[in-house]
Amino acid sequence: MHPSCDVWWAAPVEPGNAPGLVALLDVHERERLARFRRAGDRARYLAAHGLVRLVLADLLECAPAALTFDRTCRCGEQHGKPTVDGPDFSLTHAAHLVGVAVHGGGPVGLDVEEVREMADLPGMARHVCAPTETVPDAPAAFFRTWTRKEALLKATGDGLSTPMASITLGADGVESWTGDGAPRGPVWLRDLRPASGYLAAVAGFGPTPPTVHEHDGNTALRQLIAVAQD
Repeated sequence: MHPSCDVWWAAPVEPGNAPGLVALLDVHERERLARFRRAGDRARYLAAHGLVRLVLADLLECAPAALTFDRTCRCGEQHGKPTVDGPDFSLTHAAHLVGVAVHGGGPVGLDVEEVREMADLPGMARHVCAPTETVPDAPAAFFRTWTRKEALLKATGDGLSTPMASITLGADGVESWTGDGAPRGPVWLRDLRPASGYLAAVAGFGPTPPTVHEHDGNTALRQLIAVAQD
């Protein structure tokens, strides 16, 4: 049986309201948290990283603070995609929502975006779309394409360092993928709708798409905050 993919959604958490949650982060995470100038960025970062600690700790049967992440980039520095000795995971956030995807069957990428008006939608759409794709002319269509492609690129570990236009999407998913970072085998892609006004997608590799389960992470995150503050 192919391992399932689980996705949790939660609201941002203001660090000043959750000092116990901040204490669960490691030195790297706390330093990164402190560098954010905007309150919203700090709240999204804390919620996402606290939630992934809660989810992984439950799966790996350890304390959330005991998790050790490897952030080694291809260049050798500690600013790459974090990993643990266990299932792959992906973090995302937009406006008032954060998400965590965990998949035990291989790499996974998750992206969420708030559907909103854009000053230069045609220009952005041309940047995102492959030459043979229909250029989206409305925000919802644009962000559906964006979330699908960013989820795919995050699954590779390259993220937006790879051009979105290297991926051509069709009715049944990925029609073609060119360039050095393109996977050699099949990929799977699933659209998500986590909340009103948001679009999301989760993606990974393999011939058999996993069953995707979505969860409300707010209750679990509040419980983690309460335990950490006791």
